[in-house]
Amino acid sequence: MTESPELDTTELPASSKPLRFLTLRQVADELNTGEPVIRGLIRSGELPAIQVGGRGQWRIERVKLEEFIAAAYARAAADIKRGDGPKNDKPAAGDDPDSNS
Repeated sequence: MTESPELDTTELPASSKPLRFLTLRQVADELNTGEPVIRGLIRSGELPAIQVGGRGQWRIERVKLEEFIAAAYARAAADIKRGDGPKNDKPAAGDDPDSNS
């Protein structure tokens, strides 16, 4: 696997620079999943996050999200090599907004 080059944002206006910290909703959107899944990843320690203020506002640093994604690709590659690839793509609990569960 090759590493992607860092995005050089020095010449971009401030409004065009990617956010350093993302909300749980933004991370869920980025991963095309639901906030409950992201909360579970934070609780399990798989996805590092920080609490901002005392009202349960959590943020994930973009670089930590990218590291999480890279690690997930590495785990998936190892699973596939073992012959344990994806069997279906059913949404997990909390993923499907149309679900009645």
